[in-house]
Amino acid sequence: MRNNKVRDLWAKGEEAITGWLAVPSSISAELMAQQGWDALTIDLQHGACDYVDALPMLQAISITETAPFVRVPWNDPAIIGKVLDAGAYGVICPMINTAEEAQAFVHACRYYPKGGRSVGPLRASLYAGADYFQHANDTVITMAMIESDQAVKNLEDILKTPSLDAIFVGPSDLAVSMGEKPGFDPRYPAVYEAIEYIAAKCKEAGVVPGIHCGSVAYGADMRKMGYKFMAYLSDFRMLQMMVARSLPAFRAGEVTDVTP
Repeated sequence: MRNNKVRDLWAKGEEAITGWLAVPSSISAELMAQQGWDALTIDLQHGACDYVDALPMLQAISITETAPFVRVPWNDPAIIGKVLDAGAYGVICPMINTAEEAQAFVHACRYYPKGGRSVGPLRASLYAGADYFQHANDTVITMAMIESDQAVKNLEDILKTPSLDAIFVGPSDLAVSMGEKPGFDPRYPAVYEAIEYIAAKCKEAGVVPGIHCGSVAYGADMRKMGYKFMAYLSDFRMLQMMVARSLPAFRAGEVTDVTP
């Protein structure tokens, strides 16, 4: 079976950095896959992508060594099974608030006897190999999103979930649930303390901590905390930021560091 690059990095004690795909395009997915990301995550929750968009995006990613991940829209075994059968090597599931929800998520990702995923890896067997069924449980990464005050309170129980590989912090929703404003890179004292707590508890439990970052500086801080899976912005945000910087410079005829 084809290796999961993210698992290989974690096995060596190294971090993995994922790009984030919110634009529903196989061309942009192919372009991003060739930029050196360890993984690329197709966002079916808040991105503009749907399953019909995700399938050719997964095909575009597969021509590189970049690991294909999908953030599903919800903890629904129907869409979880679909993206896995399409070839996702990691599933990020939003709004996991309890141990029971974490168990249901993992159950949907794993074949018997570790779970209840239905067998039918249509494209997954093309991407991964004919022995996909035999190795999928040990290759596919399950990542539960911790993004509420409730989830933080239940974290120790969530981390006991068998076959749960990683936690992924949703910093914006976490901040909102704690009475603060949404956005990347929260530094509100209570929210930041919760993010530190999550990293520490994950380390104790042997579960990989992950988080979405909006800046290089915040990513550096998360790295020091022990986060080993970090998402950096998204294709949508990067395009938006580049145009916002370069178009005014072009209009003014300025020579800047964003000039190709």
